[in-house]
Amino acid sequence: MSGGHAQGGQAHGDSHGCRQIADDQRQQQDQLDVRMMLIRHKFLVLSGKGGVGKSTVAVNLAVALADAGRRVGLLDVDLHGPSVPGLLGLRYTPQPGHAGGIAPAQVGERLGAMSIQFFLPDADDAVIWRGPRKYSAIRQLLAGVDWGHLDCLVVDAPPGTGDEPLALAELLGDGAGAVIVSTPQQVAVTDVRKALVFCEKVGLPVLGVIENMSGFVCPHCGETTDIFLSGGAEAMAAERGVPFLGRVPMDPAVVQAGERGVPYVQAFADSPGAAAFAAAIEPLLRLTERPAGNRSAALASDGATLGAAKDPAAASTAAAQDG
Repeated sequence: MSGGHAQGGQAHGDSHGCRQIADDQRQQQDQLDVRMMLIRHKFLVLSGKGGVGKSTVAVNLAVALADAGRRVGLLDVDLHGPSVPGLLGLRYTPQPGHAGGIAPAQVGERLGAMSIQFFLPDADDAVIWRGPRKYSAIRQLLAGVDWGHLDCLVVDAPPGTGDEPLALAELLGDGAGAVIVSTPQQVAVTDVRKALVFCEKVGLPVLGVIENMSGFVCPHCGETTDIFLSGGAEAMAAERGVPFLGRVPMDPAVVQAGERGVPYVQAFADSPGAAAFAAAIEPLLRLTERPAGNRSAALASDGATLGAAKDPAAASTAAAQDG
């Protein structure tokens, strides 16, 4: 008799625990939907290959877009090797946001950044997680950060086509597209092709390809030397029928800027590399351009929408008005 009561009590407890988990998941999904509705465009920076300068490209694209007047978020989900905090010189302890959740670290007036690095007790701590844990962490970074209204969210994903890019393709929702980074030589291009196939298979539009480290510009004479050859990524883009955003040359100043924790496009604004970044973001600027009548209305709606962030219906209406 007592055994029956014990089993019944355990079953009731298990049932309550399952309901609580389901409620928590629904609440997080609602929160995720709201956050993503307030972001007009999501630029997922992919490579399919490590060592091509993807994080440097992601950081400088985000900074260049913000300098051009866009409201930008930068999310670092390279869980095993987060580089964004170092490239921007950020040391940040997560703080509460205005509309619940966590406030991103501010990088100037129009750019906020978030990285898994901010949650690690020590800078040298390793993230040793399997797939489900990674998915959960990425979902929390998207749903739990108070991004507010953004013109675009730039996401620095790890190389490859595994758990993290797959989770992002699923969670980012409408307005997501990929910016593919490659170096020119064939050994890189061969792997980066897999990122293009990944995008095709998961239905993620490819916004364009950037050929990074395309030629070395001598700082003394200005002559360009093709250390990694040139044109390989451009040829790949033409073959696959996707836009080519441009070539960014190798420049020792990129390393100098990264070591100092300052954005290259700001610290060396007159360099050929900065000019290449400016040219590369032109199609993205056109994509994120707001109709003139929507700009003041969008700014006015920020407070009301964020204040109603726990009401998906209210946020959906505001996001639709925001365009």
